[in-house]
Amino acid sequence: MTHQELALTAAKARLLGLDMVYRAASGHPGGSFSAMDLLTALYQNVMRIDPKNPQDPGRDRFVLSKGHCTPALYPTLALRGYFPLKDLHQFRSVSGQMSGHAEMHHVKGVDMSTGSLGQGISAAVGMALAGKVDGRDYRVYTMLGDGEVEEGQVWEAAMSAAKFQLDNLCAIVDVNGLQIDGRTADVMPSEPLDQKWAAFGWHVILCDGHDYAAIEDAYAQAQSVCGKPCVILARTVKGKGVSYMENSAGWHGKAPNAQQYHQGRAELTGQITQLASQAGRDPQAELAPVLAVLCDDKEEN
Repeated sequence: MTHQELALTAAKARLLGLDMVYRAASGHPGGSFSAMDLLTALYQNVMRIDPKNPQDPGRDRFVLSKGHCTPALYPTLALRGYFPLKDLHQFRSVSGQMSGHAEMHHVKGVDMSTGSLGQGISAAVGMALAGKVDGRDYRVYTMLGDGEVEEGQVWEAAMSAAKFQLDNLCAIVDVNGLQIDGRTADVMPSEPLDQKWAAFGWHVILCDGHDYAAIEDAYAQAQSVCGKPCVILARTVKGKGVSYMENSAGWHGKAPNAQQYHQGRAELTGQITQLASQAGRDPQAELAPVLAVLCDDKEEN
């Protein structure tokens, strides 16, 4: 995909994620929207995957270590072709199988069930090590939040990855500066992240997590690193794409009300229309499949 097409796809994913959280009346939109551009580029242009064969032993793997951000992961998987968009209606539903945290047994394309912070990167280290032992050339990607790196288990995993020279492992830290209780700098300061990861033996790449050229370059750099694991520290905006959510810790884990939902929906619909035109696409044709699965008035909370 071109950068314009990636931006268009990410805007669709944000709209789907907003609808999922609103329909379920719960979820984590803030950190999901900050991660959306990074995930869209990863799944559309970087990872070697086949949605028709999600268990291919040679596929690249992804572990959402910040496992609560499924309003980013599930729409990304749906738009990549793993399952129909309407399946997103199962999100956090008692009658569905799409858990609020990443779930690998019932959701196609999910490589590891996660939720307890710090455990995802640990599983990713194990996958990367297994690939080395088995002589396979797949790569493993994992995404963490900058609040998550306050967990001690993250650094145990980081030490192990460096010890075993896992150059097939790439961690992505979504550095949006906010967590559930406020600014990370106030809750538990973790900076300077670049110096800390480097001290743990990782190759460090800095990038703007909303600039597709920078994201593309960061992933390319990560693939070229030999002899050590790589971490991409991506500066992002929590709640990116929905004006009232941006840079607000309050939107870490709550659902919008009807008025907020419609405002966010209108903003994202406008972005999709604009991006489609810029990409030379028919805006109505791009919007139609997404609008077809969104809440209607009868379904509203």
